[in-house]
Amino acid sequence: MARIVVLGAGFAGLWAAIGAARKRDEVGAAGRDIEIRIVDRNPYHNIRVRNYELDLSEVALPLGQLLDPIGVTHGIGEVEAIDPARHEISLVTSDGEETLGYDRLVLALGSEVMRPDIPGLADHAFDVDTYIAALRLEDHLVSLGRSVPSPGRSTVVVVGAGFTGIEVAAEMPDRLARAGITGSRRIILVDPNPTVGATIGAHARPVIETALSSLDIETRLGARVASVEAAGVHLSSGEFIAAQTVIWCAGLRASRLATSFPGARDRLGRLVVDPFMRVADLRGVFAAGDVASSVVDGLHPTVMSCQFARPMGRFAGHNVVADLLRLPMLPLRIDWYVTVLDLGSWGALYTEGWDREVRATGAAAKATKQTINRKRIYPPLNGSKEELFAAAAPTVQAPPPTYGVDRTR
Repeated sequence: MARIVVLGAGFAGLWAAIGAARKRDEVGAAGRDIEIRIVDRNPYHNIRVRNYELDLSEVALPLGQLLDPIGVTHGIGEVEAIDPARHEISLVTSDGEETLGYDRLVLALGSEVMRPDIPGLADHAFDVDTYIAALRLEDHLVSLGRSVPSPGRSTVVVVGAGFTGIEVAAEMPDRLARAGITGSRRIILVDPNPTVGATIGAHARPVIETALSSLDIETRLGARVASVEAAGVHLSSGEFIAAQTVIWCAGLRASRLATSFPGARDRLGRLVVDPFMRVADLRGVFAAGDVASSVVDGLHPTVMSCQFARPMGRFAGHNVVADLLRLPMLPLRIDWYVTVLDLGSWGALYTEGWDREVRATGAAAKATKQTINRKRIYPPLNGSKEELFAAAAPTVQAPPPTYGVDRTR
């Protein structure tokens, strides 16, 4: 029996596994001797882009609910090493060390927040990179709400004024209120760049600044974190901010296991893949999601987001089975790009194109954001094999629905 192994059950990995099962089912008898196995450190699929939100009750979906109906084997394990020459994966599971062989591999181990060697950062800072980390932050905020007032109790410092940092900061007023932290609250965004949203673009910046001002969110721009302690954070400017909550949102990097493979990698450590999601010059290895970079419109490489991870996964899953059976593969091409940035109770920001032209703001953009976060990026949850396979078809969805978009600009 031939074995396809998918490493990672995030947006790319989950859809690669479902897409592979769909293609296996489609080919009929030729697919009966193909085993599809997915390995992740957790027994759930995390809707990671929602980890910043007020409500975390529906962001961890049990893998069995999604994979058992389609005959995909799933296991819990930490990937320690990959040997592409021997087609072997070294895992640590609850039973100890294990070696898992494969005939075809889909690497979908995603990305992780970059944590530089800053004194105190590892011991005192929070993040929302994983579901467990998001729960840890939530428990911390609830604990503060139950504690007596003290210096820095009602101050939150968010480090990194990119997509994640802005969304975390904008949601924080409501999160503090729910935790019972009332009265004088401070939320401060820290970033080394001279502007907020430096990577988001000039068109979007005035909207972001308006929203942050409306939410009473302060900024410290052109400043870096020098050290973190339980009582607060020291900045490179010499300022000390008393804060019992510091949240690190300063950039992502591809999984370290991408270095297991020869070939080109970009500045974020991502493996360069072709339009079929194959790792260049490496037979039998595919990669998708945040661990991979592919030029999908002839010009622009993918960015680290579920917008690209999900179709990359679907195509990788389809193509890995096709490759195994020596059938034609399908190239991924995406000719549109949008961003929808959550700005808390103020609303949201919706942009179109790689220049990120603003098309909707406020409540109208918020409706689009909620449709994406709560419906569009979810797999079918009713256990229907047919619906799961339909959702995993190797096609590219149309842009998300928009409300109040001005297309005359």
